[in-house]
Amino acid sequence: MNVNQALEYSMQPFIPMFIYGDYDAMESERRRGEEAMKTLIDEWRSNDEPGFDFNVILQLADQNRELCDQIGENRLRNLSSPLLARSLSDNDTCAGIAKLQGRSASAVARAVRGDRDAYAVEWVRKPIKGKVLGIDIETTGRAPERGYIINVGWELMDLTSDAVPEGGESVFCGLPDMYRETGVPLADIHQITWADVEGKKPFREDTELQKRLLSLMKKRPYVAHNAAFEDSWFMLHLPGYAEARRAGKIIVIDSRQICRSIDEEVRTLPRESSPASLENWARRRGTLAQDEAERHLGLDDTDLMLRTMQAEFNRKGMFAK
Repeated sequence: MNVNQALEYSMQPFIPMFIYGDYDAMESERRRGEEAMKTLIDEWRSNDEPGFDFNVILQLADQNRELCDQIGENRLRNLSSPLLARSLSDNDTCAGIAKLQGRSASAVARAVRGDRDAYAVEWVRKPIKGKVLGIDIETTGRAPERGYIINVGWELMDLTSDAVPEGGESVFCGLPDMYRETGVPLADIHQITWADVEGKKPFREDTELQKRLLSLMKKRPYVAHNAAFEDSWFMLHLPGYAEARRAGKIIVIDSRQICRSIDEEVRTLPRESSPASLENWARRRGTLAQDEAERHLGLDDTDLMLRTMQAEFNRKGMFAK
């Protein structure tokens, strides 16, 4: 599917009653919709003047979620997502290092020269300073074009050796009423039940929450563990996010990438042990007891991430004196 075909698809009327109940027809429509979204997002990222508004993609994503609800979350749970990024770009990593060190992103990129192993040197080249916004979301799945954000947690933290995270907030977001009967997906992981989300506004309808998050993200670089996940979800759920990202008004920093770069223990531990996961990193740094488990709730995980990142920076003597 090319860009013109994707735009033509986006303009076609979506009449769900014509296909609901026909699994093959719904699957065919889902695949076409997700291909259109992928084509348009690729064009948006590669072209400064794509010729269409990002809201076209948001509307396709909303349409696709409605369709996926009818197909059934359990049928789609193990399908990979074409719109979930595995990692942030090298440009994002350079911009994040630059922001926390008061350097230019181009200077960091010149020093790295495409060698990802060089990030270990660049992260400790200059002192870390400033203030960051920590964010974590809980969702009904891994695919941002199919699922829902059901919990958002955030905190601010000064980048000093003894700072305490502050201003923590947690917001639960609603789900379509059908989940009252089927149950909240992935509840075995995040322990979020229908009682937590009942009566709450869905994230895509909560304009007040959207405005608050976008404002916070524009004021401070935001940090998330495996930030490509949050970035992918916000692209398809938070109006204005894609535009602000492309304009350089939002800087995203991946604490998992920090761990992999500067925690030398990651290189010696077995890959299958997930040494860069937040839970295992936190246990090594003493911010999580050996007999404790990660909560998998937005604010709890945000707080754990910020304190663990601080412990790693202290260990490496990375804060400004």
